[in-house]
Amino acid sequence: MITIPGQLAIKTIHGRNGDFNVGRLATSIGEFVVKNAELDQYREGKYDGDFVIVEIRPSTYNANGRMVIEIRAHLSGMTLSNIDALSCDEARQLSPQEVDPIDEEAPPPAPTSPPAKAKAKQRSARDPLVDTTPFGNEPAVASPEASVEVDDMVLFSALWPLGKIVKLDATVDRRVLRQQRDRLGALGYEFAPLSQDWHLAKA
Repeated sequence: MITIPGQLAIKTIHGRNGDFNVGRLATSIGEFVVKNAELDQYREGKYDGDFVIVEIRPSTYNANGRMVIEIRAHLSGMTLSNIDALSCDEARQLSPQEVDPIDEEAPPPAPTSPPAKAKAKQRSARDPLVDTTPFGNEPAVASPEASVEVDDMVLFSALWPLGKIVKLDATVDRRVLRQQRDRLGALGYEFAPLSQDWHLAKA
């Protein structure tokens, strides 16, 4: 593990799994591709700072009939000090043909279907021939607002309820991290790159 100053250029790519970011880290010991999941929270730009590199390794992927070999650096942390916009030339240097890291990872296991007895129970739960619930005592239907809150509680898990400042866990599944990112934006939060957390914007 080494900590080294450098500049991380981040480009946003619009993929079939949603927007994702790829980075190119320029340091005194060389340039490396960075595809850490937490980069998906950042806006396009150039970020100066100190970067903690835990691993440097070659990686390959196929894109448009060609095999790409790149040297990747895996970061365990970074302390940022300055942010600049990408120039057009710099944006072009970061390949727009990058493969989404989600597509490089193993596919998630297929959901198992519930047992036949459970399915039958679900179908018969409100069957008038077997339902013994007295008239007038039907269960209350959850309001849309309550349903959204339950969805948010499941999505954010241990981070729920959300405070004014939220720091996402970069070790969660990439898909979940992107869903959390998009949901925070919809809830009025803004990402602060220097502190690497989300702040609820003032109304």
